[in-house]
Amino acid sequence: MSEEKKDELKPSVSFIEQFIIDDLKEGKNNGRIHTRFPPEPNGYLHIGHAKAICLDFGMAEKYGGKCNLRFDDTNPVKEDVEYIDSIKEDIHWLGFGWDDREFYASDYFGKLFEFAIALIKRGLAYVDDQPADVISLQKGTPSQPGTVSPFRGRSMAESLDLFYRMNEGEFEEGSHVLRAKIDMASPNMHMRDPIIYRILKTPHHRTGDTWKVYPMYDFAHGQSDYFEGITHSLCTLEFEVHRPLYDWLIDQLMTSDYRPRQIEFNRLNLTYTMMSKRKLLELVQEKKVSGWDDPRMPTLCGLRRRGYTPESIRRFIDLIGYTKVEAINDVSLLEYAIREDLNLKAPRVFGVLDPLKVVITNYPADKVEEMEIINNPEDESKGTRKVPFCNEVYIERDDFMENPPHKFFRLAPGTEVRLKGAYIVKCESFLKNESTGMIEEVYCTYDPATRSGSGSEKKVKGTLHWVSARHAIDAEVRLYDRLFDHEDPAGQKDDDYRSFLNPGSLKVLSGCKLEPSLKTAKKLEKFQFQRLGYFCVDYDSSEAYPVFNRTVSLKDTWAKVNK
Repeated sequence: MSEEKKDELKPSVSFIEQFIIDDLKEGKNNGRIHTRFPPEPNGYLHIGHAKAICLDFGMAEKYGGKCNLRFDDTNPVKEDVEYIDSIKEDIHWLGFGWDDREFYASDYFGKLFEFAIALIKRGLAYVDDQPADVISLQKGTPSQPGTVSPFRGRSMAESLDLFYRMNEGEFEEGSHVLRAKIDMASPNMHMRDPIIYRILKTPHHRTGDTWKVYPMYDFAHGQSDYFEGITHSLCTLEFEVHRPLYDWLIDQLMTSDYRPRQIEFNRLNLTYTMMSKRKLLELVQEKKVSGWDDPRMPTLCGLRRRGYTPESIRRFIDLIGYTKVEAINDVSLLEYAIREDLNLKAPRVFGVLDPLKVVITNYPADKVEEMEIINNPEDESKGTRKVPFCNEVYIERDDFMENPPHKFFRLAPGTEVRLKGAYIVKCESFLKNESTGMIEEVYCTYDPATRSGSGSEKKVKGTLHWVSARHAIDAEVRLYDRLFDHEDPAGQKDDDYRSFLNPGSLKVLSGCKLEPSLKTAKKLEKFQFQRLGYFCVDYDSSEAYPVFNRTVSLKDTWAKVNK
């Protein structure tokens, strides 16, 4: 990413924030700002939800308002307490809280049922006995009006009786629905007598078997906003066409001048990423990934396990902003945000992923020195640490070449390199397995006068990271990459998105060698392995067998690949 491009990435006031500023200036809602985040507890949150979280909680926080957490638990068939717990954990992880304002749509089932009865009594709702597919066909098309249901003229008394009996469990699922009576000729399909209640006989995780009918999202959402005193109901763009129904239902419910205002913004879409919750669930169920928290998943728990920080995600959301235009954002911008964050925070350490032993033949075999290494050159307050050095060290296998090309500034026969923080060494010879062609050991000499910090004026072009062979700890390192190898896996004609799964999205390396300080690294602790990238301690890690996940490489390698 060019410096000019980075300079352009400045957060600005969004159109939504401007609405809020204007409403405050005009004194609307008595100067109150009250938002809500209303997730469905039917899956884990992904980074797309983070955009809504940062907006809902962020605007309330910035303008001295409140934000409710309200679970849209209107479909017991797909909901689970596991998802509720994970959602709360993710929101807290991002840095937001809701005090005592944790609500559920199910808190209002009684009020919503009474409101539905009031609509029936006012002639604004009726029970329809037709199956869902027939009702759908009768809706017509955007250019053709719908067909009036034969039950639209059903009497208030009969609809009321049927609705009560629906909730008593007298009828089977799908046999009856309650529809709002609005306008079957409306140019907006959502206003063509929408279904507002359906029969579901699955026990609810909070209300048990109390209810046999459940409100549809469009019916519960706006009314819940009204019950809670929400001032700004912020939704993604797909709900823009739902807004007339939102407003119509609020009109029927209003008992004062107060009314919530729905405002829509563009969703978060990312290149090389699938954002469909249904398809993410399929990946989990089909074991294409290890679970919702697989570090390749765009879920917040997956990103957390991979090593992303809440600050980097909030920074990314600031950079992409909120507009009325649907777009697909480059995932490299998210990767840029985490690199910038970890560059400032992550300690630098030595880790060798594909070890090749180097024997320093003129270094005393029984000698061990403690080399003082800077922890983070971006932050002097992080100090230094001691790293052991002896006559045998590991370097990366690709840092040595028997027959190097021009401008290969690493180790080769007859060349010199600096072992970072230690000495300059010169390759004198090497041991090669003639049957496999594999280099097994490299033999070097060192110059005692070139210890780092000694004031030696000798310079070399190459500097390599290393680990003392005698003190190294063995570890497993998981190299995670993008889960899909197509820029827009969700937008392809082939609906089998699985064909775009990246076969190289995970490489597991065993026998990696790490400096001994990492033996006691805590889970989710983050480091920069020098010259290799940023890494995070995995949940599977233990002191006996450390496991590290690569969060992101030091540079955007995909930019080069796709040129």
